[in-house]
Amino acid sequence: MDKHILINIGRQYGAGGRGVADVLGERLGIPVYDNELLQKAAEESGFSPAFFKKSDERKLLFRFGSLFGLNRASAYAPSAIDGTELFKYQSEAIRDIARQGNAIFLGRASDYVLRDMKCLDVFICAPLEDRVARVRERTAMTPEEARKYILRKERDRAEYYNFFTQGNWGVASNYDLCLDSSLVGIDGCADLIIDFGRRSGIL
Repeated sequence: MDKHILINIGRQYGAGGRGVADVLGERLGIPVYDNELLQKAAEESGFSPAFFKKSDERKLLFRFGSLFGLNRASAYAPSAIDGTELFKYQSEAIRDIARQGNAIFLGRASDYVLRDMKCLDVFICAPLEDRVARVRERTAMTPEEARKYILRKERDRAEYYNFFTQGNWGVASNYDLCLDSSLVGIDGCADLIIDFGRRSGIL
């Protein structure tokens, strides 16, 4: 594989985006970056990884006093840091990884962050009831609890993406390929992404 391959995967919560990314990574021999990005961003900024995890894909303002283990809190005169600063560190981590080699990025507006590089941008979706069922498989939530949780997570993702990119999260025109995982499954999505990538010359 002599091409520089970058794949960005946006996803509705509970649609199986992480599963699709993992299957792609295994089949193509490419590392998948999800929570790893938070660790790298934390290392580069000096903040605790827990700080990034708490603010992951959210644009809210956090006060230092409300969080624990913030290594650089005393170095800042302001009592708060907003999502813009965190987005900057995370974006730098994404671009640094992308420059070094092949990568699959999950969420975090990576399609926007790498918009000046040749990438395959994919969005994974599924009907709400299918996503509720998937979330309930790995939690003890009731159907109503799962539904509310999914909608809240999606609201956060949409606000995060729209705020930092000035775009519209989940809109088909933002992506090269949109797939419904409820129709073809996780492996089927991976198959279609690979086929599309090869046909388009990206893979």
